Amino acid sequence: MYMISLLVFVFGLTIGSFINCLVWRLHKKQTILGRSYCPNCKHQLAWFDNIPLVSYIFLRGKCRYCTKPISMQYPMVELIVGLLFAFAFYYHFQSVSPSFFWAKQFPTISFLSLIRDWFLISVMMIIFIYDLRWYLILDIVTLPSIIIVLLLNIIIGHLTADASANFYWQQLLISGIIGGGFFLLQFIISNGRWIGGGDIRLGLLMGVALGWPNILVALFLAYICGAVIGIGLILAGRKKWGSEIPFGIFLSVSTLVTLFFGNQILTWYLNILK
Repeated sequence: MYMISLLVFVFGLTIGSFINCLVWRLHKKQTILGRSYCPNCKHQLAWFDNIPLVSYIFLRGKCRYCTKPISMQYPMVELIVGLLFAFAFYYHFQSVSPSFFWAKQFPTISFLSLIRDWFLISVMMIIFIYDLRWYLILDIVTLPSIIIVLLLNIIIGHLTADASANFYWQQLLISGIIGGGFFLLQFIISNGRWIGGGDIRLGLLMGVALGWPNILVALFLAYICGAVIGIGLILAGRKKWGSEIPFGIFLSVSTLVTLFFGNQILTWYLNILK
């Protein structure tokens, strides 16, 4: 199992490298096809300059060709995605015997759930980086993701041996409406001053990904984290009251936390209220 987890971690590093490239090219409105290049000197990178995490270490954080520093974003994203991919794999397969993998006998529901979670990790990482750097949540990312995640969850729901699974797709749609409607209402009330349209689509994505009532957990966590960090930035003099804050970064993090720990958080909270 450790060997498989290591391979999954390396796979996650590769996906993290791809995410870095994708985010940059989405910002520059460039095709994802073609060789990677240094954003400073535009020199095309050789394959040995583009090995996730390893190249950054051996190059000592500098471009081989122009010697300008490479942003810490690149190794950090690769490392975080690698760790999250490995964690998601462990989360779904910790109780599965390694012999299942060598015999190619994958538990279907667990495998589909893992694919969904890997996809969500990748999407939320893209949203986090893009919103942090450019204060924008791209529809080209959220809209296709809503369809993909909804279909995966519907398939997983139908494979579940539970009578309530027949109504699962309805629960997902209701949850999506709640997530998107929550931000749509704020958008209407504030005439677009409080939040942007991207938050509405992200709320819909969160809803179809997490279902009911975990969508409430994710929203609650996002606002708590946003308030704490926002107040901290104001006290530190980094922001002023009324300053724009990229709320998508809190929504993306809270989505992933809720994806894996939502039920435990909800149970803990309900026990406090008793």
